[in-house]
Amino acid sequence: MNASITFSPVNNGDMTLVELESGRTILIDTNIRAAADDPDDPTRDVAQGLRDRLKRDDQGRLYVDVFLLSHPDQDHCSGLDNHFHLGKPEDHTGDKIFIREIWSSPLIFRRASKNHTLYPDAKKFNTEAKRRVIRYRESGLSVTDGDRIQILGRDENGKTDDLTGILVEVDGLIDKVNGYYDTGMSARLLGPLPKSDDECEEEALAKNRSSVILQFTITAAGGSCRFLTGGDAEVAIWERLWERHRNRTHWLEYDILLSPHHCSWHSLSYDSWSEQGEDAEVSKNARSALSQALSGANIVASSKPVKDDDSDPPCIRAKREYEDILKPVTGEFRCTGEYPSEGKPAPMEYEVGRNGLALKSAALAAPAIISSSAVGGEPLPHG
Repeated sequence: MNASITFSPVNNGDMTLVELESGRTILIDTNIRAAADDPDDPTRDVAQGLRDRLKRDDQGRLYVDVFLLSHPDQDHCSGLDNHFHLGKPEDHTGDKIFIREIWSSPLIFRRASKNHTLYPDAKKFNTEAKRRVIRYRESGLSVTDGDRIQILGRDENGKTDDLTGILVEVDGLIDKVNGYYDTGMSARLLGPLPKSDDECEEEALAKNRSSVILQFTITAAGGSCRFLTGGDAEVAIWERLWERHRNRTHWLEYDILLSPHHCSWHSLSYDSWSEQGEDAEVSKNARSALSQALSGANIVASSKPVKDDDSDPPCIRAKREYEDILKPVTGEFRCTGEYPSEGKPAPMEYEVGRNGLALKSAALAAPAIISSSAVGGEPLPHG
């Protein structure tokens, strides 16, 4: 069985479904806008599109094995409460999607609260994460579907010191999905970076939209790909990641990069694109962190169509930088708002199989191979 990575067209927002060779599913963020729920509105019904891809358990519940919230902004959690069951498993009613396991970082909420009020769906997610932590403290690893959680990175002041059984340290590997080892996936936790003792540096990280950053290695049918995703992480965070990993750049390599913050210029620069235009300067270190593209790599902007104007995000100058990054590796930049056409955007689905990574056409034609990596990251020949 092949694995897949599917990016839903959700305007400026993220909603990515990873389906592993084992059949297990990992959903990263959700942006199901109210317009998408309105049958009289032309906005694509991404909720139904997601439901069509999911399986039912032995109790008849549609489910995802994992839901990861990269950070608590509205465009990453909209529709969560309306479409997903949050609460005790035994209280599940109706046909909401059941979440077997949550992946959550306490730091994304602490840093967010310093800068803005949490969106209601984010508050509901945080409450659910706390409920699952309490269940773990009560029952340990004997918790079952609907109560599981993995904590991504330590909280401040020792608040997660008793959660070692479900805690993944920054720079560590996630190798379990819903409590089970899965040979088709590992994910390196690169961020959010630990709380800094330097108040100025910590404030800069907070303002730079602290997000969960993961480098997935996904294997299926003998082939593999690396998928780098970083929510809305902005320039200071990518600079620090480069300083931290410049001597092990393979941790930042990718066959697919989900361009941070919907192809925003602020992931590459401190300068304002709308105010400074072509005089805005790129951060060398941030660009280096985002430049570790493997042969034939793709960069995907989960955004509105990219226009040649002063919008940000998405930003035309950021798109040009990403295209320049991809030139030496013969890669491709794609935008969910333009795929397969601006008038009728559809889910952008990549498959991972024997020959590595392939883009599956929106018309479900046979996939065309656009890049590939062997298990362990070595290039595979194109077939």
